[in-house]
Amino acid sequence: MSALRLQVVALLALLPPLAEAQLNVGHKTLGAVGLDAGSQPEPGLYVVERALLYDADEARDRHGDRIPIGMDLDAFGNGIGVIGVVEVRPLSTYLTAAIAIPIAHVTVTTDRPEASTDRLGLGDVYVQPLKLGWRWPRSDLGIGYGFYAPTGRFEPGGRDGVGRGHWTHQLSAGGTAYLDPARTWNVSAVASYDHNQRKQGIDLTRGDTVQLQGGAGKTLLRFLQLGVAGYALWQVRDDRGADLPPVLRGARDRIFGLGPEVGVLVAPLRSKLTIRYERELGARSRPQGQLLVLGLTFVALGGERPADRTP
Repeated sequence: MSALRLQVVALLALLPPLAEAQLNVGHKTLGAVGLDAGSQPEPGLYVVERALLYDADEARDRHGDRIPIGMDLDAFGNGIGVIGVVEVRPLSTYLTAAIAIPIAHVTVTTDRPEASTDRLGLGDVYVQPLKLGWRWPRSDLGIGYGFYAPTGRFEPGGRDGVGRGHWTHQLSAGGTAYLDPARTWNVSAVASYDHNQRKQGIDLTRGDTVQLQGGAGKTLLRFLQLGVAGYALWQVRDDRGADLPPVLRGARDRIFGLGPEVGVLVAPLRSKLTIRYERELGARSRPQGQLLVLGLTFVALGGERPADRTP
């Protein structure tokens, strides 16, 4: 979910002495959206809360082989965001803007004390100034631009803060197909491209990445949504800069995740509760673990119904 993608920026080293260098590179944690990733919300004002739990006890090298070191990575992220949607009726177009502020706690414990770390703080703010969306009886479509601002604390070579230390520009496009007239069966996906700029205070630039998130599900009894969610990330440009350790040059990361999702509409409270669990596989140049997301979406103004939808 672009609007609430939490800035949990931990990556275990490919070799234990390089843990801090890997943390400074920064890697994205996915899975914050699923079954309604590409859906277009109704006009209104939405307040969204997300809690994300991630843990991993193994890391994979650039070839996908397990790195033979003992490790335990635990990350907790909590983000709150506000999403506003208006409809331009003459054009049948929806305009969406969003902002999200995350906080994260990341701990990495390994066999080598110098490669361990414990970080807590505010993450980087995400802003989506504009998304264009359209709705038809059997499908939704949306395209948008957003950016991550380096507002979280970032200390090159240090052990404090969870900020990534650089600006990221993001282009996204997604949609949802409804397989029946009542819109109870749906397949949804959103793809995004992240262009990262040079980090502050260090000659290091994170390579650009492509992300895909979505899922397929069924709504039962008008309030219960069940389905399977998934995500994928591919790094499409190398990390670069004079401060990038030689062992990390050319090491592009990749990850996939898949698991169940349950959503419950609570009409009296104008809200939706979501639980999503995804197990990772196919990792390269990063940890491989599991993810649990708990979400609450509240309709503060307008909106026909709350939905786990984001720009």
